[in-house]
Amino acid sequence: MSAPAYEDSVFINCPFDPQYAELFPALVFTVIDCGFVARSAQEEDDSGESRIEKLYRIIASCKYGIHDLSRTELSEFGLPRFNMPLELGIYLGARKFGDAINRTKTCLILDRSQDRYRRFISDLAGNDPKAHRNSPRRAVIVVRNWLRNARPQEQLPGGEDIWKRYRAFRRDLPLLTASFKLNRNALEFLDLTTMINEWLPLNPPRR
Repeated sequence: MSAPAYEDSVFINCPFDPQYAELFPALVFTVIDCGFVARSAQEEDDSGESRIEKLYRIIASCKYGIHDLSRTELSEFGLPRFNMPLELGIYLGARKFGDAINRTKTCLILDRSQDRYRRFISDLAGNDPKAHRNSPRRAVIVVRNWLRNARPQEQLPGGEDIWKRYRAFRRDLPLLTASFKLNRNALEFLDLTTMINEWLPLNPPRR
C-alpha cells in the first residue's frame, strides 16, 4: 500500500485514554469524512523504532496537524502530561525549521476552553486555540470548519451533517465490527479507520 499523500494527511495528536474515548473517534471520522487521511502514532507498532523517531517520521509526512492540549492535569505522580505539548512543539519546529515542504504545515490547537492554555503554555499566545468543551459534537464542528479553511476551493459537508452521520456510524458500528469479527469496544486505530472507510461509501452525504 502506498503512503498517503502529504497534502491529504492529518496528524492527530491527542490523549489515548478512556476519558478521551468519546472525542477521539469523532475527530478521526471528521477528518476522513472531509476527504483527508487520519494519521496517528498508533497506526504502527514497530518495536525496532523508538516512539520519538516514529513521531518525527509521521509528522514529517503530514501537512496538517490537530493537537489537543485538553489533558494536561497533574498525574497521580504530581506531574503534568507532557506528550501532547511535546508533539505540538515538534510539529511547530518542523514548520519553522524544516524544508520547503514542511514549512507549508498548518495546525489546529484544541483545548477544553478558549483561554485555558494561557495558564500552562503562554508561548502559544497568538495561535488562537479552539475550544471543544469536551463535547464530541463541538469537536466535529471545529475540526470541519478548520479543514474547510485549509482547502477553501473545496466544499465539505457541514459540521452538523457530519455529526449526524457520525452518530449514524456509531449506531451501525456493532454490526460492522461483528462482520469483521472485531470487538467494537477495543478497536485499534487502523481498525477504526477501516470501519469508517467501509461505512462512508455506503452512506454518502446528502446533496
